[in-house]
Amino acid sequence: MDKYEFIIDMSKSLAPMPAEKKQDINLIKGCQSQVWLDVQLDDKGLMLCHADADAIITKGMIALLLKPVQGQKPADVAACTYDFLTTIGLSQHLSPTRANGLLSMVKQIRMYGIAMQATSLP
Repeated sequence: MDKYEFIIDMSKSLAPMPAEKKQDINLIKGCQSQVWLDVQLDDKGLMLCHADADAIITKGMIALLLKPVQGQKPADVAACTYDFLTTIGLSQHLSPTRANGLLSMVKQIRMYGIAMQATSLP
């Protein structure tokens, strides 16, 4: 229960996502809930992520996943292993559909890192 309370608290840490960003193009495929993710590069080439979800647990999970990559270089985001998920045992406490959704979110975040790394090469 403590892990779920933590995840719910994490959901409150997300800045509100502008309604115009909640488009199909920003939906993460493979999640049971609707999860939107919009990523931009700032003027220093660092990734700025905005996300939202229509379920509180899912919103907390995306907030947790964005913590270590927010404001990082695309190469660092692409290389992020999310080892801490195993350490805290989060997947063990999720239903199979939520665990699949978590994996989809991780993959999408890393794909943004790979794509933005490629576009920012000289």
